[in-house]
Amino acid sequence: MAASVTDRFLRYVVIDTQSDAKSQTQPSTEKQKNLGRLLVEELLEIGISDAHLDEHGYVYATIPATTAKNNVPVICFCAHMDTAPDFSGANVKPQVVRNYQGGDIKLPGDPNQIIRVADHPVLKDQIGNDIVTSDGTTLLGADDKAGIAEIMAAAELLIKNPDIKHGAIRILFTTDEEIGRGVVKVDLKKLGADFGYTMDGETAGTIEDETFSADGVEIAIKGVAMHPGFAFGKMENAIKIAGAIIDRLPKNLAPEMTTGRDGFIHPTGVSGVMEKANLSFIIRDFTEDGLKSKEALLENITKEVMKSHPGSSYTFTVKEQYRNMKIVLDRNPEIVDYALEAIKRAGMEPVRGSIRGGTDGSRLSFMGLPCANLFAGGHAFHSPLEFVSSQDMEKAVRTIVELAKLWEERA
Repeated sequence: MAASVTDRFLRYVVIDTQSDAKSQTQPSTEKQKNLGRLLVEELLEIGISDAHLDEHGYVYATIPATTAKNNVPVICFCAHMDTAPDFSGANVKPQVVRNYQGGDIKLPGDPNQIIRVADHPVLKDQIGNDIVTSDGTTLLGADDKAGIAEIMAAAELLIKNPDIKHGAIRILFTTDEEIGRGVVKVDLKKLGADFGYTMDGETAGTIEDETFSADGVEIAIKGVAMHPGFAFGKMENAIKIAGAIIDRLPKNLAPEMTTGRDGFIHPTGVSGVMEKANLSFIIRDFTEDGLKSKEALLENITKEVMKSHPGSSYTFTVKEQYRNMKIVLDRNPEIVDYALEAIKRAGMEPVRGSIRGGTDGSRLSFMGLPCANLFAGGHAFHSPLEFVSSQDMEKAVRTIVELAKLWEERA
């Protein structure tokens, strides 16, 4: 099995699938379909006859049921094909550090890139394992090609072992998750699943049933433009107004100053000329009340700043991005309960966690497919220091198989 999941992973990471937030198409980059086509080919080869790629770049496939019971819920396993725009995903050169014996890992493509044990203490749990990294000039793509490789390896194992009893299992590989559009075009009717799991988490043994709730805020400022030579008492520079708003943000509510269950207000973009300026923010909190109070705080700061600029005006637009999936998952506790049991059966001590971010699962949960997030084993996502071990990917494969069995047993 080790060869299977790691070989698959090494094959997938060299395909550039970076998404692009500036693009208006779905998928945002045509190259994501290159991986999709390969996955369909491989699914057909292992005997999954309905595997196909749709026009949005999604891959759908079904592992047929092997049980005589007709009341087993249909479970979906989901992972995303795109890699983050934060760091290059082109020309990935993966390397395998076999039988890792501890210590920092220097990446061969860039001597400045070192995976340090001090920064990544999880390396202490990887002694004797085979660790896959990039060469340090690109990200690796474990987020989320590790999840894809694990679902593919589990699918092959289940198809080749029809004596393992399970219900129908749906496979879904999505595009554009990294830019927040992962499941917007998913056809849930076609998918036909009752419950789901995204394989998009980090440390082996982790199940996450909670995400941030998230909104975006756009502030558009209209200043008073004037020739600088004749500006006395008249000019109201929109760039300076934008700067004053940013300057007044509470320092303790920045992402770099918050952890655990604290939310934040984070400016993600600023552009402008004297006459007009635009500010973009993301607001994050685990509760709806926390989200609303942060938005109110930001609007109050804006109003206060605008008082000193009577000739200027602003608009403040809030756009919902996603919501905490725990609200939905708490109505279906067996999703998490079975995952905790499956992780134990796969030989790990389960850890329940919250995501300081979102996943395809949070959107799917609110679309009608309650969906928790399982570990894929990767670490240091979105950076050239990204790594994953073969053994943790194998554990994820075992967890998927145990979950398939559990839903059948308990039906």
